Amino acid sequence: MGDSYVTFLVLGIVLVVVDGQLIYHSGKGYLKRAEYDEERVGGMMKLTAVLFHLVVLGLLALVSIIEVNTGDPVKDVVVKLGVVLLLLALAHGATMAILSRIRDRQMQQQLADQMAEEHRIYEERHEERQAHVGEPRPAPKIESPYSPT
Repeated sequence: MGDSYVTFLVLGIVLVVVDGQLIYHSGKGYLKRAEYDEERVGGMMKLTAVLFHLVVLGLLALVSIIEVNTGDPVKDVVVKLGVVLLLLALAHGATMAILSRIRDRQMQQQLADQMAEEHRIYEERHEERQAHVGEPRPAPKIESPYSPT
C-alpha cells in the first residue's frame, strides 16, 4: 500500500465525517422548526447520521480499491477523490430529501391537528347555539288596551 492510498483514505474519511456532522447539526435545526421535541429530533438525527456515515464510508471503501492509473500518484488520488465527492454529494442530497420529507409530514400532521381542533371548537359553539335556539322562551306579555286592569 502506497502513500497515495493512505492519503486517499485519510482525505476521504475526513470529508465524510465533516459532511456527516454538517448534516447532523443542520438537520437538527431543520427538524426543530417543524416543532418536533428536542429528544425526538436528536434521536432521528443520530440515526440519520449513522446511516449516512455507513453508506458513504462503504462507498469510500469500494472506491479505494478501484485501480486508477494516470501515471502520477497525485492525479490518481485526485481522480478517486473526485469520484468520492460526487458520491458524497448524491448521499448528501438523498439525506436532505429524506429530512425534508420527514419535516413535511410533521408539518402536514400539525396542520391537520390544528384544523381538527378548530373544527371541534366550531362544532361545540354550533351545538351551544342550537341548544339556546331550541330552548323554550317565555312568551312576551302583551297587554291589550281592552283588557280590564
